[in-house]
Amino acid sequence: MFLKSFSKYNKTTKQRYCVYRLCESFRIDNKVHHKSIVGLGRLDELETDELKKSLGIRIEELIRNGGQTLSISDFHPKVEELARHFYQEIKKKQRYDTGISAQDWERINLLSLKNKDAREIGAEWLCKQAFDQLGIAHFLSTRGWGDDQISLAMTHVISRAVYPASEYKTVSWIKENSAVCEITGYDPSRVTKDRLYSISHKLYKEKSALEKYLSKRTNELFDLQDSIILYDLTNTYYEGQMRDSKIAKFGRSKEKRSDAKIIVLAIVINQEGFLKYSNIFEGNMSDSQTLQTMIDELSAQTSFTGRKPIVVMDAGIATEDNILLLRKEGYDYLCVSRSNMKNYQPDTSSLPIIIHDKKKQPIELLKVKVANDNDYYLWIKSQAKALKEQSMNGLWAQRFEEGLSQINNGIQKKSGTKKLEKVWERIGRLKQKFPSIHKYYDINVTDDGKGTATCINWQHKTGEDADKKEGIYFLRTSLNHADENTMWIIYNIIREIEYTFRVLKTDLDLRPIYQCRLVKLITVCNSCDKVV
Repeated sequence: MFLKSFSKYNKTTKQRYCVYRLCESFRIDNKVHHKSIVGLGRLDELETDELKKSLGIRIEELIRNGGQTLSISDFHPKVEELARHFYQEIKKKQRYDTGISAQDWERINLLSLKNKDAREIGAEWLCKQAFDQLGIAHFLSTRGWGDDQISLAMTHVISRAVYPASEYKTVSWIKENSAVCEITGYDPSRVTKDRLYSISHKLYKEKSALEKYLSKRTNELFDLQDSIILYDLTNTYYEGQMRDSKIAKFGRSKEKRSDAKIIVLAIVINQEGFLKYSNIFEGNMSDSQTLQTMIDELSAQTSFTGRKPIVVMDAGIATEDNILLLRKEGYDYLCVSRSNMKNYQPDTSSLPIIIHDKKKQPIELLKVKVANDNDYYLWIKSQAKALKEQSMNGLWAQRFEEGLSQINNGIQKKSGTKKLEKVWERIGRLKQKFPSIHKYYDINVTDDGKGTATCINWQHKTGEDADKKEGIYFLRTSLNHADENTMWIIYNIIREIEYTFRVLKTDLDLRPIYQCRLVKLITVCNSCDKVV
């Protein structure tokens, strides 16, 4: 409630004055309206604006509290007198519902209030609803699980979804901060880290069956067709030595942790972000070696029997052997081409189109054909990617030239490397370090004819720059009916996997359960010839 002033004009005295009304604002159809509750007159008795505002506050307080004085604030005597007068007017004219009884109200000091055993329940309750809608408890009961085990598993899964931490920290969080046990029915005094470890291992034994069940269940809940699936891999490292692990191996860490053993995480998701399959491979296994296992698992899923989905993958997996494997199994595919694609011609039935990414940067698309190749290719030129490559190439060129300068300085020094054979060996190692840059340089080494180098000269090649190739790459697909825009959108869905990997790295044992958190809003129609 608030006071609203209105300007009036007295024709007799020819003077202007203000009258006040107590109003209440409300919203109808996204428009704000004001309702007049009672007229207050000119309020000449109240000299200042602060007293007039306090009158409105006091009247509202009397209305809310049924005419009782519950406030610990003191009002001006005149304000109190006028407030009670206007309150009786409101009550008499029934301009507002003042029938609130204050007989159960008590006057308290808010500063004396203290919280005791306060617990969180919002996110836990949301996860409990997802758990119930997915029917995970019913599934576990069909696998021979008891009610006590299901309650503990539910408690652990919800806790990890809300508060990802170790089993030791999870126990403290459950007992001190969360009301998760109140909604799962498990006694919080019985929660220990050993019980959480035990139920995690038991859940992992159900991993394969649970994934297939959730794959089918999410399709039923959200009416999904799985017309497109995305396959990608990442790896994560262990801090410990992992001496007894059979799969933790030294390999190429994507997080640059060559000092630690790693494992490879592989997942398949649909375009909505729901997991269809996941697996853990040995840390020294290359990306391209994992596709056969994934295809065998997906071929057994009932949700794919009607029509096999389109497999979207990155260049690291799209080897020629894997392409042949997908063709043999009857899968369509879309991937980044691994080759440089020199001998290609524009498709005569297609014209270049320009689209824009989320940052409004232009991307040029064009269908092209490659001789003696049955696949279809999409030529892509990205201005943002070109600028990034130019920046990177400029940095590599600078470092390459700095390396050549160091070799040349070694020749000029008294104790430096001067033997012609050793100088070329150092240049070879430098070229190996910068494989994408050295081809744009002419390097000459002069010597004294006796096997001793005297100087190095280098020059950037003219007419052979990387500018024409910067920002250009190709998509390869078996789809012959998809337009350029559709192919581009299908491929870009693979970026959705990045979020899934962050969830997987949070907790490897419970990853099938996290499907309820992975909903994405990307839609492509089933026939892949129209973007919705």
